Amino acid sequence: MRGPAGFLLCSLLLVTPHRTEVAAQDTQPDPKMPCANWMGGAPGYPGHNGLPGRDGKDGQEGPKGEKGEEGVQGPKGDQGETGAPGQRGFPGQPGLNGEKGEGAFVYRSAFSVGLKERAPHPNVPIRFTKIFYNEQNHYDASTGKFLCSIPGTYYFAYHLTVYLTDVKVSLYKRDKAVIFTYDQFQKNNVDQASGSVLLHLSTGDEIWLQVYGEGDNNGVYADNINDSTFMGFLLYPDLDVH
Repeated sequence: MRGPAGFLLCSLLLVTPHRTEVAAQDTQPDPKMPCANWMGGAPGYPGHNGLPGRDGKDGQEGPKGEKGEEGVQGPKGDQGETGAPGQRGFPGQPGLNGEKGEGAFVYRSAFSVGLKERAPHPNVPIRFTKIFYNEQNHYDASTGKFLCSIPGTYYFAYHLTVYLTDVKVSLYKRDKAVIFTYDQFQKNNVDQASGSVLLHLSTGDEIWLQVYGEGDNNGVYADNINDSTFMGFLLYPDLDVH
């Protein structure tokens, strides 16, 4: 085909691909948009939870904390129930018999007496007939002698008023003088002569006071306002005898 019609056809063929390329470039989809911006898809479902991670290593022990304040005391609890009584135990074995007791009355022996006569006779027991105490009757006022009924250790004492002349007396045991007391009389004066002793006595022993020597030493005196006394008592008995 020649002439103007052929030239026009050739021009159209050349121009058409160029427009197509431009159009193609203008309508190219954005790669960031889903489905090229012409078909949007539905959103996807959330994924499953992942597996828990492994436990980490224990950390180092921290410093000890300070002691806390003491708490308020709680209320007193209720009293518990009384427990059931236990079983009665078996009786124990009998103990050994104790030693035989000693009655106190067995060991009582005492006397306290005074003089009524002004001048007792020499070389014989002085008879103290004023009785202050003689509960056991171990002192005999008729003889002036104390008779030992309980063997043991005794205490004896005497306090004599001295008047008119000198005094020399002795305490006797079994007809033998044990102690001597001498007092020299001073004119126009009243004096005292005294003595005391501890003695061990056996059953049947006798104790008494006696003016020693002749009548020149017989100044033992007593009246309504002056006393001459004699006394004795058991300190402790001989336990091996009773």
